[in-house]
Amino acid sequence: MDSQTVSAERTVRDASTAATLKPNALGVLGIVFFVLSAQAPLTGIAGAAPISVAIGNGSGTPAAYVLAGAVILLFSVGYVAMGRHVVDAGAFYTYIGKGLGGTVGAGSAGIALFAYCTIQAAMYGLYGATMSGLVADHTGLDVPWWAWVLVTMVVVQVLGAAGIEMGAKVLAVFVLAEFSILLLFGLVTLFKGGGPEGLGVADSFSPSSALQGAPGVAVTFALASMFGFEATAIYGEEAREPKKTVPRATYLSVVVVTGFFALTSWMLISAYGPSKAAGAAGKALESGDSSGFVFAPIAAQFGGWVNDVLPFLLATSLFAGILAFHNSANRYLFSLGREGLLPHRLGTLNARQSPWIAGCVQTVVALVLVLPFALAGKDPVLTLFSWFSGLAVLAMMLLYLLTSVSVVVFFRRRRLDARLWNTRIAPTLGALGLAGAIWLILANFTTLIGGEASTAVWLVLSVPVVMALGVVNERIRHARGRAAQGG
Repeated sequence: MDSQTVSAERTVRDASTAATLKPNALGVLGIVFFVLSAQAPLTGIAGAAPISVAIGNGSGTPAAYVLAGAVILLFSVGYVAMGRHVVDAGAFYTYIGKGLGGTVGAGSAGIALFAYCTIQAAMYGLYGATMSGLVADHTGLDVPWWAWVLVTMVVVQVLGAAGIEMGAKVLAVFVLAEFSILLLFGLVTLFKGGGPEGLGVADSFSPSSALQGAPGVAVTFALASMFGFEATAIYGEEAREPKKTVPRATYLSVVVVTGFFALTSWMLISAYGPSKAAGAAGKALESGDSSGFVFAPIAAQFGGWVNDVLPFLLATSLFAGILAFHNSANRYLFSLGREGLLPHRLGTLNARQSPWIAGCVQTVVALVLVLPFALAGKDPVLTLFSWFSGLAVLAMMLLYLLTSVSVVVFFRRRRLDARLWNTRIAPTLGALGLAGAIWLILANFTTLIGGEASTAVWLVLSVPVVMALGVVNERIRHARGRAAQGG
């Protein structure tokens, strides 16, 4: 390698490394909106709650949300403690690399990208089906689901490139609409004293209710609903006073999301009556429209207009989640490009300090993931949505576990924080809880994806394969670096 080539590579690397995302662009509420958008409240309730109630632990579903929230809260303590010393758009892989080494960190980077891209592709499947059904119902036009997905990919790319503030404003409108109507339903039902059998506190939160039926299924779907809260650290570079903003946004997100899902699922069960909720959820699943289990009691509370509005809010909920995961994934790609783990051009920013090349790559990845299902004529909900959402949850829980272990190792080695609870006890308890969650996910994975055992096996195996590819990429990068130095 000649001196000019080496000099050019160093120039690109230095410029890439110097690139930083727009600072002071987000406050606590802005970050929380991104988190809530990623979790898509209406999608989480309409998609997960009927399944948890029907084939999980029935009326004990709200307790599963509380348990999942407790595990995530324990994880958050160490996550926040490390975030005070490490601020980077790469979040997970950076945290894991600091504690467990660059090789494991590089492998986890692959898993993180895999998780964000697959969950976004999954949401594209449900979004396309929802939009196709809405248009057919209101106009009579039969537009295939994938057509709506292609159009939306372009819109998401444009909004992502327009800058983080624009994305936050768009998401705020959508999130407030869906969050408000569900929260209002929950509070009104609560203050009215519940449904025909009362509030049913013991039926939803007692240990016996929580453990009835198949609690593993309920906890798995509850954890799936928590997906996306870790975005608080991803936006650290763009936050105002990140050492204060990120911890506040993280804790607020976990508490709000846990409380929201627990209250809403509890009031849904109360509206039917704890003794009848599982049967009603089962009928909704059999009809092919599980959202009916959620929409019916809300319409009974507020009027028939809800049945016209909620399907549109479901579509905007999915769009908000898609945009949020696009922003998360392109920031991972940006960080990986800036640090040289992927091509340096991914670390390029546009005039709005948005990672536009990384955004383009993320959009292409989404297209590659969705296209085979469209070409094969597969049902976008039963295959694309179900398979990839289950896969993404498994990948993300593994990242949570590795991060918890890394936090303990990091602070034990560096002695940067003397708080025992924050750096040792809570992360260890969180790691144990997450290990149990992974076991539950694997034990119920076939049910989670709604597919066959053989499909479940292939999907599960893809996670370690992706991690291995990340490790191999890191080894190749180091080998090339040594060769360049030798030249």
